[in-house]
Amino acid sequence: MAQRHVRIAAITTTTSAVVLLLISLLTSTFPSSSAINSTSINLKHRRSPLILPLSVSRKIPNAKLRRHLQAKRIPINARMNLFDDLLVNGYYTTRLYIGSPPQEFALIVDTGSTVTYVPCSDCDQCGNHQDPKFQPDLSATYHPVKCNPDCTCDAENTQCTYERQYAEMSSSSGVLGEDIVSFGNQSDLKPQRAVFGCENSETGDLYSQHADGIMGLGRGELSIVDQLVDKRVVGDSFSLCYGGMGIGGGAMILGSISPPSDMVFSHSDPDRSPYYNIELKELHVAGKKLAINPKVFDGKHGTVLDSGTTYAYLPEAAFVAFKHALINELHGLTRIPGPDPNYNDVCFSGAGRKVSELSKTFPTVDMVFENGQKHSLSPENYLFKHSKVAGAYCLGVFQNGKDPTTLLGGIVVRNTLVTYDRDHLKVGFWKTNCSELWESLRVSDISPAPEPTPSSGEVWTPGMSPALAPVPVPASDGGWTPGLSPALAPVPVPASDEGWTPEMSPARAPAPVPVPAPYGVPGYVIPGETKVGFITFDMSLGIRVSDFKPRMSELSGFIARDLGVNISQVHLLNLTSSRNGSLVTWGIYPERSAKYIANTTAMHIIAHLAEQNVQLPDTFGSYKLVNWKIEPPVKRRSWWHQHYLLVVMAVIVSLMLGISVYGVWFIRKWRQQTTIQYKPVDSDNIVPEQELQPL
Repeated sequence: MAQRHVRIAAITTTTSAVVLLLISLLTSTFPSSSAINSTSINLKHRRSPLILPLSVSRKIPNAKLRRHLQAKRIPINARMNLFDDLLVNGYYTTRLYIGSPPQEFALIVDTGSTVTYVPCSDCDQCGNHQDPKFQPDLSATYHPVKCNPDCTCDAENTQCTYERQYAEMSSSSGVLGEDIVSFGNQSDLKPQRAVFGCENSETGDLYSQHADGIMGLGRGELSIVDQLVDKRVVGDSFSLCYGGMGIGGGAMILGSISPPSDMVFSHSDPDRSPYYNIELKELHVAGKKLAINPKVFDGKHGTVLDSGTTYAYLPEAAFVAFKHALINELHGLTRIPGPDPNYNDVCFSGAGRKVSELSKTFPTVDMVFENGQKHSLSPENYLFKHSKVAGAYCLGVFQNGKDPTTLLGGIVVRNTLVTYDRDHLKVGFWKTNCSELWESLRVSDISPAPEPTPSSGEVWTPGMSPALAPVPVPASDGGWTPGLSPALAPVPVPASDEGWTPEMSPARAPAPVPVPAPYGVPGYVIPGETKVGFITFDMSLGIRVSDFKPRMSELSGFIARDLGVNISQVHLLNLTSSRNGSLVTWGIYPERSAKYIANTTAMHIIAHLAEQNVQLPDTFGSYKLVNWKIEPPVKRRSWWHQHYLLVVMAVIVSLMLGISVYGVWFIRKWRQQTTIQYKPVDSDNIVPEQELQPL
């Protein structure tokens, strides 16, 4: 819990940074958001950049032109899951997929960061994170951002670099690359090319954190939001919805949505602060206005929303008034020490364990904005569970040191849909059940997933759209229609002009570059929660078993080639004779370094099987694929489970040998001790034999 109290000191730019900023403003090379890092803010559980963000060579439209272009935008957005690591790690994460085939990463959702970055495969100064590092060599669509006058170049002057330094003594640096970015199978948005950072060095908290990297949602040209808006593929808006206390999860939507009629808005001024700010004027506790000057919420950067921050931090005057007002409303509760003795937390016991009943004990807190609109906070929006005492809760609002900024973190927006409407310069709040919201987003208003088409010779694969019922596939040239397992169904999907179709998968299995599939191939969906252990399919061949066996390795190579996998992943499971030849059962397994087959890779394989895209030489005779199915992961046994019989046998044999050797030694010893010892007669006592006298 100590991490939630980390204070990041304010950072000021150096003279050289200011000069660079002035030059960028004069030349219009950097967008207006370049000012983001010229100032800083005391943020908790997020990082405040020390140096200016780097730009890429392409020019970005200014804000007015951007708003003009968005006037005719289409209502497409990227819908993504959020995963609650709030109490353990102090942040929320989402899954992003980079490359072709896609490589999966768990990224911290940070509205205060302006760049997205992940560890690169050649990074020997990166920590051990949740997923494998990004491997540019395995992506057919990766391109480095070449050195140009608008960026800082590497030592060889070949590639643009980036660097982020943070006041808590952590840092991230690496090169800038561009690749296909996918957003998951809940997304209506097709994959897009985007610039991101490929880390080759990280220190401090970045090195030790569990998440792979950062997903920057702030204002800045390297922000994933700005890049999508500049491509005119989404509206200039995004929304976050964090799950409630004890529920977790949530949803993130990149792009515009239709706001609920009762959503409460506050003005957000990008010129006032580079961060997403709101105009908070009053706080009410149990309907009673706090007796404080409204200007207290207007100090420095004003009132800032930051998803990378865990809790809420108020200026001293506001915090003292809020704490006293809250305590005065509590009756029948016992004040207890906090879970961490290093901090003077305000905690109470006796409220019960049911979160839904906290409102019976704790008061409602209202935030009143400049327009008079009011947003109410439930107890879960300012309390967190005591980690050592059941039924106890602690105040999740703290004093922000001597910093006059008001900072509102993730706790304040639990079970609240927050819309960052950058186009109309406002932030909206709508109290809801984020778990139910996400379920409705997954079921309602779902359109077929976009289908990528080849561009610039790039590799692509069929897109997938939600479907669960078996549907027959159009017959192949041989007149045979392949079957489907109940979890898979083909759905026609439209074409797009980008690289890879997204798929939310629990784990990523590295795979080689797939072979391009024909245009118009139907898509097949595997639910995002499904873990694909391996894929089996039956192949009917027109040659006899005796003729097939010598050519088994050759056939494995053809299958691996046409399905886009390594030959080591192709296994022969069964071989039987049939009336017209042979029936062969094959299995496609994950690579040795992976536990699962990535869902996108699995759907790519299924699509090729369904369309009879395994091409064999005529020497194998006629053939057809009979059926296929996905299998759950086989629980890998530990070394002990795999070898325990051998170990037990070795121990038994060793014991038997030891007992035998000991027995032989013991018997010999016993025999030696029991044998009668005969001593020779003393020669001195021998009486000489007398001669026989003749009779």
